[in-house]
Amino acid sequence: MDGYPAPTTPKTPQISEMFQKFALAFKTKTFEFFADDDDNNKNPSDSDGFSLLDSNEDFITDQKVVVIKPDPPPNSSSSINNSFQMRTIDTQIADSLISSVFAAVSSVEASYLQLQTSHVPFVEESVKAADRALVSHLRRLSDLKYFYREIRKNPNFEAGLSLGSCLEAQVQENQSKLRALETVSNRLQEEIDEKDNDVSSLRKKLAEIQWANTKLSKKLSGNLNSACDVLLTVRVFYAVLHDACRATHKFSKILIGLMRKAGWDLHLVADSVYPDIDYAKEGHNRFAFLSYVCLGMFRGFDLEGFGLNENEPLCNGNNATCSLKQLLEHVSSNPMELLSRNQNCEYSRFCEKKYQDLIHPTMESSIFSNLDQNEVVLSSWRSLSIFYESFVNMASSIWTLHKLAFSFDPVVEIFQVERGVDFSIIYMEDVTKRYNLPGETRVKVGFTVVPGFKIGRTVIQSQVYLSGSKCTG
Repeated sequence: MDGYPAPTTPKTPQISEMFQKFALAFKTKTFEFFADDDDNNKNPSDSDGFSLLDSNEDFITDQKVVVIKPDPPPNSSSSINNSFQMRTIDTQIADSLISSVFAAVSSVEASYLQLQTSHVPFVEESVKAADRALVSHLRRLSDLKYFYREIRKNPNFEAGLSLGSCLEAQVQENQSKLRALETVSNRLQEEIDEKDNDVSSLRKKLAEIQWANTKLSKKLSGNLNSACDVLLTVRVFYAVLHDACRATHKFSKILIGLMRKAGWDLHLVADSVYPDIDYAKEGHNRFAFLSYVCLGMFRGFDLEGFGLNENEPLCNGNNATCSLKQLLEHVSSNPMELLSRNQNCEYSRFCEKKYQDLIHPTMESSIFSNLDQNEVVLSSWRSLSIFYESFVNMASSIWTLHKLAFSFDPVVEIFQVERGVDFSIIYMEDVTKRYNLPGETRVKVGFTVVPGFKIGRTVIQSQVYLSGSKCTG
């Protein structure tokens, strides 16, 4: 061997040095595997190790391969056994623990509902018992939580906690649910009983109200005859007629004022209503306007429906009670509110018809459109509140008088005096109230201002304007 250079160790490939450095850094152990076909065939279970060498590059025979694996934890075999043992223990107690938790939660829910129920109505003993039960079940949940934490750390932990079997826990859970449902059912039943008591109380009140209404109805029916005795008198009829005449005077005054403001010639208008009348005094032509309004409003007074229906027959006096009831209903209501509340009632149709009879469209257009520029231009008779209210009040008073007249038995008769008839103090009255009877001189009736009425044998004089009469004062 002398003379020959000493054999040198072949230099390790750079990749092996790199793996060795990694092995030292991570405190790994180096395992050497030699590629040997025989060994590969003998140990087919090592195929996982050779799979690390699978690549598209050529495999070099007898190549030294270094595989780096991390250090296994100390006592790795015992750790695996303990882990398997823990899993075995968890599997055994898991069902019991979960069933116990569900049972405890159901018990808490049932106890809490019972605690709420015991507050209304408040019963001290029930509240204390429900509170103790709720605290007990909460402690049970806390113990189960503590047991779960400790059993995860130490599988051999013994806390002395009785879990019981899964079936026992399920039975306890179902019992708690039934107790909760029973509590809810009892509360609902109490509410139903309370509602039943309210219904019974309301039915009792309703029966009392119906009995009171029946009593009042009988009393009203009994007093209807006494009301007839009070209302169906000449004095009452005359008082209502006086109110109607006063309302008619007021409306006529407003109408004359509107005509004057619109530029109408009142003398020509009066002559067109009653021509060739020799008025005793200047300004008496206003009685022509009053007669026009009054007779127009009383037209159809002898008909039960006041002429609202066509071909309406005269009343035979069989509906006196009905007319009296309508009278009482009407006088107990405000006419303005009655029109706004029900525009299709008989009184509303009466107002519309009478307005159309008194105020023609041409007349309405002239009065309400030809006002001064400072006045508001009106589009209808309802736009002027004073005019509208005065007409409604006049119509209401005459409607009331009509219902009162048809409450009499026999029905009150209405009459008016024709022009040119001799004046009679029995049936007539001078509307000016200034007529002096000069001896045997007979004066003639110019026109009727307010019609007269006959109540049985009693006559209410018709107010007339006398033609050619002389006034004093």
